[in-house]
Amino acid sequence: MWTLAIDAMGGDNAPKEIIDGTVNALEKNKDIKVLLYGIEEEIKKYLPIVPERMTIINCSEVIETCEPPLIAIRKKVDSSLIKGLLAVKSGEADAFISAGSTGAVMAGALFKVGRIKGIDRPALAPVLPTKQGKALLIDCGANADCDVKFLEQFALMGSAYMELVEDVKNPRVGLINIGVEEEKGNKLYKETFKALGVLNGINFVGNIEARDTTDGEADVLVCDGFTGNIVLKTLEGMATYLFSLIKEQIMQNGIRKLGYLLMKSGFRKVRDKLDHKAYGGAPLLGIQGCVIKAHGSSDAFAFNGAITQALKYLEGDVTNVIRQKIEAVSEAAG
Repeated sequence: MWTLAIDAMGGDNAPKEIIDGTVNALEKNKDIKVLLYGIEEEIKKYLPIVPERMTIINCSEVIETCEPPLIAIRKKVDSSLIKGLLAVKSGEADAFISAGSTGAVMAGALFKVGRIKGIDRPALAPVLPTKQGKALLIDCGANADCDVKFLEQFALMGSAYMELVEDVKNPRVGLINIGVEEEKGNKLYKETFKALGVLNGINFVGNIEARDTTDGEADVLVCDGFTGNIVLKTLEGMATYLFSLIKEQIMQNGIRKLGYLLMKSGFRKVRDKLDHKAYGGAPLLGIQGCVIKAHGSSDAFAFNGAITQALKYLEGDVTNVIRQKIEAVSEAAG
């Protein structure tokens, strides 16, 4: 049975939606237990009866999104975020899930849980929809400045995750760049192209332009966190814009409304495929344990998805496999 540490106070819709998503996960998964961290008085407003296999751990503090992450994790030691992470560190919990401050989750995981030996920088890695299925974007914001070694490690970690969690055999690794040719990009990306081409343990397929990230030409999309965050936010913004534009055009006359009714199920499938809520959250890869960062605007459905993602991570033993891959590369390099 897996034990999950849940940050009930993190996110725009906390604690209600976090609680609802967690209760739904408990009902669907009989082999999990939950440690729910937060202000007990606030939690019980939405959870008057505590379900079986759930324990509420009272916390006196909450780390807000607007707080400087490093200061917050040092000062607010009785926060739901820090106490949940420490449960993973001590082995009391197998995974930590939070929709709270991205910076605080990353900093807290790094300093309270720790890195896998041989990993220089943990990375946030959300799953994106593509024409052929899914692709992992790594990094999407944890590391704005990178060197070649970091990007090599991202490729190894992303490959392990896609193979173990998404069941992609021999995942194809692409390097997000401004062109597909080998000589494209700045110094970092030119050197990374050469390094990934000879890196054992990955299936490198070359450069991928930003416009082709959703074509499915690669299962793992590697880049620095600055680039990745721009790619991610652009895709999310474009999806929102397209659906608002379609809705605006449909509502202009009765014939279009009738056509929409005939195509409603098709539109719903497209919406569900592009909706970030369907993909739960982003694992923070490279940490000595399972840490999942759910979207800050997560509702119950999205947070339930983040919990499902954590369970897949644990069942795939991702942390240990990443450790083995890094050790193998280190040994090969002498």
